[in-house]
Amino acid sequence: MATITIRDVQTFLVQTGGPGARFVVVKVLTSEPGLYGLGCATFTQRYAAVVGALKHHVIPFVLGKDVLRSEELFQMNLVQGYWRNGPVLNNAISGIDQALWDIKGKLANMPVYDLLGGKCREGAAVYTHADGRDPQEVLENVQKFREQGYRYVRIQMGGYGGKQDSLPKPESAPGGAYFDPRAYTRNMLRMMEYVREHVGGEVELLHDVHERLSPIDTVKFAKDVEPFNLFFLEDSLAPEDIEYFRMIRQQCATPIAMGELLNNPREWRLMIEERLVDFLRMHVSQMGGITAARNAALHAQIYGIRTAWHGPGDTSPVGHAANLHLDLWAPNFGIQEWCRFDSLVYDMFPGLPVVRNGYMYPSDKPGLGIDFDETLAAKYPVKDEVDWWTQTRLPDGSPTRP
Repeated sequence: MATITIRDVQTFLVQTGGPGARFVVVKVLTSEPGLYGLGCATFTQRYAAVVGALKHHVIPFVLGKDVLRSEELFQMNLVQGYWRNGPVLNNAISGIDQALWDIKGKLANMPVYDLLGGKCREGAAVYTHADGRDPQEVLENVQKFREQGYRYVRIQMGGYGGKQDSLPKPESAPGGAYFDPRAYTRNMLRMMEYVREHVGGEVELLHDVHERLSPIDTVKFAKDVEPFNLFFLEDSLAPEDIEYFRMIRQQCATPIAMGELLNNPREWRLMIEERLVDFLRMHVSQMGGITAARNAALHAQIYGIRTAWHGPGDTSPVGHAANLHLDLWAPNFGIQEWCRFDSLVYDMFPGLPVVRNGYMYPSDKPGLGIDFDETLAAKYPVKDEVDWWTQTRLPDGSPTRP
């Protein structure tokens, strides 16, 4: 068979909802007429930087390359820019990497999960998000999801950090998403106790700290939530503080999930080899694509650590399809986050995975099994907006991590 090469690479920007849903979709066209692959390169807060990296650096390098040599392209893309493992470059690399897996699946007439080694399960269990203004509203939303067949529900109250607009602030304090870490811990413990009391042990409950606590307060919080038997406590520390997981391990048995902001394999290698976490939940495009995620999953399996890939509304539908193929294959799969896209997104991305009775299922078409309606997507261009929710501040106005 003649070598099939990369003929062109196109990038598409789509915004289907608010500022948190700016997708970067990559389409790799080949020398074989009609054969193409799709990839996710979504870094919604810095989407233009990713597109610039693709246009000026990554795409010129990959043009004319053999589509079957995805491993070599992944490795060389990592190093040929010299500085490496940042979110902009990793997302650009991911767009190509995922698209090449899609192409190889189409050439083999196999879903990507079969290329990875075949299914270990027929569907991937998912969790979704129940928020509310008070414990009663959180409980109502949990019960609604139970009626829809969800058995895993992440519970939050007032958004990340329990943001509060009524905090007493210094005079002339700047605008921002203010929250009080101490009030947050008190309020979340009260909410978790209420929800667990009413749902019993039949529902697996999760919670996302989203880095909103200092390391020592995180240790105490992880101990305090232990009686509520969480399925896991998510992103309780920032990447800069991952060594503090050692202290959490010494003091409590709360299951820990971590990884959303990780870029460098050195970061998740530490957590895996010291068994500091129970679930890896990296953003697959941010870590470099399916190739990087496959490697991390295999490494984690040796240490008994499960996967729980990041699956929010600011992962593109192509990225969700990639997550699912990894979920169906990985022997150490744990759970998959699911954001519940609306009908517009399903129209725009035919073949987008579906969820029934708490399990996610693929289309089972070759490759990633998902397509892209470019004409419909063109009606929803991205908007240059400054994100508000990431402008987080402590009560005195000090900037803090979102």
